[in-house]
Amino acid sequence: MTENDKARIEAPMSNDIGTRIFGGSPLAVIGRLILVSILVGVILSALGLNPFDIWHSLERLIRSIWNMGFDSIRWLWGYFLLGAVIVIPIWLLTRVFNAPRGR
Repeated sequence: MTENDKARIEAPMSNDIGTRIFGGSPLAVIGRLILVSILVGVILSALGLNPFDIWHSLERLIRSIWNMGFDSIRWLWGYFLLGAVIVIPIWLLTRVFNAPRGR
């Protein structure tokens, strides 16, 4: 056995386990999930309020964020929760069903 093989065997595997569970760097995956959840929440809200005029709803969304200032954080939190209700369970299901088997 070479020195590289020994170092690889003795190295802690916590990062490898986190990468396998999350499908990438845990912080990067959490960041992507947050952004996708907010995006899906905005789209679902736009569809629920006015499904025939999505462009106007998105324009109103951008204008509202600009006008609200710090209140936009609270407002985005609501969209994040709305989108996360859909995004997080789908992500969990894909991780469970695509998990490597036999290890």
